[in-house]
Amino acid sequence: MMHPQIRGQLRTHVPLAQHTSWRIGGTADNFFVPADLADLRAFLGQLPASEPLFFLGLGSNVLIRDGGWRGTVILTYGGLQTIEQQNKNHWRMEAGVACAKVARLTKQQGFSAAEFLIGIPGTLGGALAMNAGAFGGEIWPLVQSVETIDRFGQLHHRLPCDFVIGYRSVKPLFLGEYFVAAHLSLPQTHAPINIKTLLTQRKASQPLGLPSCGSVFQNPPPWVHNGQTTPRYAAQLIESCGLKGRRIGDAYVSPKHANFIINGGQARACEVEALMALIIDTVERQHGVRLRPEVRIVGEPSD
Repeated sequence: MMHPQIRGQLRTHVPLAQHTSWRIGGTADNFFVPADLADLRAFLGQLPASEPLFFLGLGSNVLIRDGGWRGTVILTYGGLQTIEQQNKNHWRMEAGVACAKVARLTKQQGFSAAEFLIGIPGTLGGALAMNAGAFGGEIWPLVQSVETIDRFGQLHHRLPCDFVIGYRSVKPLFLGEYFVAAHLSLPQTHAPINIKTLLTQRKASQPLGLPSCGSVFQNPPPWVHNGQTTPRYAAQLIESCGLKGRRIGDAYVSPKHANFIINGGQARACEVEALMALIIDTVERQHGVRLRPEVRIVGEPSD
């Protein structure tokens, strides 16, 4: 693959395990870290139209199969890092910015609407793609507009009405486009939240410091009975089935938080997938609820 005009890093046969929080994944045929957004546009403009693309941030909500990615992986975390405060309440942030950085920076500047992002271990682009949330907050209520790029390197300006946005779900009306930036509105009048308090809550309830993807399954819809609504949580359903600590190979359900699957050090993607299938089947059999994965599974299975 020849790309004489690009300024970023283009490598071949790159192990993806080092770029995911699960520390799992086969190799990518091609792996590109753009120098900036203009460099990404130039790269995509030269890429064959048939080349499979996958945009990767911090790799915190993705399981890349053991056979890897037969195409090109673009790492936004390495290159799309621009943050601009465009006026008093409006910010432009590129897709590779870590969510935790968004939370800390805006808090330091006196804005109090984005603290919940401290609990999301990914990038802004990943948060936009799944309507990520934590501590009762979600990303899309902050979004005024987004910038996307198509596989030919053309930029597009999209509004929230161009997407069907739900709980941990964002379905674009325009296919073949990828998030590269968001324009956020962060009112200073929002009730303040202490980031240290949120971090303490997260540390107390989640197995931080161990290789995982964060929450594996979405919380199912609330249970409605006789006009009363009761929330249901994936972690509680999994725990009630006695699955804490359940292991397949070197992948196991966290004893601390049942909606986390941990890589014990040598886990393979196929073992994680098998454990996910076991959890789904067990919860459905015992509770009549079919859990839906929050994590995205991509790539080729191993031979």
